[in-house]
Amino acid sequence: MTIVLRLDDLTVFVRTADHGSLSSAARELEISPALASAAVKRLEGVLKLRLFARTTRSLRLTEEGEHYLRHAREALRLLKEGHDTLVQGKETLGGTLKISMPSDLGRNMVVGWLDQFQAQYPKVNLQLSISDSVSDMYRKPVDIAIRYGRQEDSSLIALPLAPDNRRVLVASPDYIRQHGRLSALEDLLHHHCLRFMLDEVIHDRWSFYQDARGDPTVVHVNGNRACDDADVVRRWAVAGLGIAYKSRLDVSADIRAGRLEVLLPDMTGEPTPLNMVCMHRTQITPTVLQLRDFLRAQCEKA
Repeated sequence: MTIVLRLDDLTVFVRTADHGSLSSAARELEISPALASAAVKRLEGVLKLRLFARTTRSLRLTEEGEHYLRHAREALRLLKEGHDTLVQGKETLGGTLKISMPSDLGRNMVVGWLDQFQAQYPKVNLQLSISDSVSDMYRKPVDIAIRYGRQEDSSLIALPLAPDNRRVLVASPDYIRQHGRLSALEDLLHHHCLRFMLDEVIHDRWSFYQDARGDPTVVHVNGNRACDDADVVRRWAVAGLGIAYKSRLDVSADIRAGRLEVLLPDMTGEPTPLNMVCMHRTQITPTVLQLRDFLRAQCEKA
């Protein structure tokens, strides 16, 4: 059974025990004696314990109350310690972070998220590199790389941001009206597929799954456009120039706004986890951890 305790009730109980008086505790906490009495009664009701023995002239802890007081003090101490740590962290987080990120997600989402992060932690300085080329962290002066895909280099440390992210097939409503909606993967062979290109290699083999654990079905797609900038591929799709196979994070805002529609939603797309990558553990500073938590929360809301 879950017990839900109110912080203010615990505080009233501890102060009442300290002073031996509800009215004295109420004065210290700047509340009425009636509110203080109600807080203690509510706590006793939740705990199903009698914490104080009351008479018309005195108030003393019961044996159960004395035992519980130790736990209540410790709980309040830990909560205060946690609050102080957060406040201190907010005041001390800072330094320069050199961050690389992919073009589409970087330009259209992460840059805005980093604006919010920097507004909360103004002592943090940012140096951003936005490119779909995978940066060599051993040669390029980068502290953090935000990357899609499974981490192949075991010497690097990956902090997950969106571990369950996958690709989705998308096209604009105009394209669907003009060329028809897909009914099967084989229909992709008869459509303009907007392909991403990296290191002069065109990614024209798109993998799909009937479920998350089965073997993939690979479709060799064709089209009249390819680009080494994923943001351009997304813009082509929004403009109605073909079908794109994109990270869901990249197109989430377009889907919500109706600029793009998901095709074959029953098919499971290729896994595209998003990670924040560092070279070694000494780089995982409190600032980096706070940024990780912040970006992970933004990804969950996207």
